[in-house]
Amino acid sequence: MSHSGAGGSNNVGIARYLLRHGLRVVTAESCTAGLIASRIAEVPGCGDVLRCAIVAYSPSAKEQLLHVPAETIRRHGLTSEAVSLAMARGAMQLTGADLAIANTGVADGGGDGDIPAGTQCFAWVFRRHGHAAHDVVSHAQGIAAFTETRRFAGARNAVREAAADWALARICHYHELARSGQGRAPRP
Repeated sequence: MSHSGAGGSNNVGIARYLLRHGLRVVTAESCTAGLIASRIAEVPGCGDVLRCAIVAYSPSAKEQLLHVPAETIRRHGLTSEAVSLAMARGAMQLTGADLAIANTGVADGGGDGDIPAGTQCFAWVFRRHGHAAHDVVSHAQGIAAFTETRRFAGARNAVREAAADWALARICHYHELARSGQGRAPRP
């Protein structure tokens, strides 16, 4: 099995990292439509780390399933770090996971206004030790949050594959920052 970016063999390393650190993961995916979770599920024994995958493609699904405020979507647009962060926080609250990874973006030219094709917005939200899942909404100090916007080249599915691989490849980096006390926790 071979993927662009992080690739199949790296998925094993990422899954081992998640297991070693006791991180239970939820994904909240729009543009990648489940590919991030699928990459984790490719690894035998992933059931110990992959808690849930939520595909919320439409604005209404983001609002209803993940409790993304309509105002956040209106103010920032669907392809925004603010929306990906709200998606991650909503997924964490629903599932009690230790790590929520979210993605939203434009894979091709049929996208979100003037946003270039290939633009992807990500969020990685880690629940801080000692905080319950419900703290992620009511107490911002209960999480360490990181967001990024990247642009990937290629056709629609190449962008989606690259985005899924990128989301996984950045877990270790952001987890180490979270463990050192870094990570903002803005309100959605």
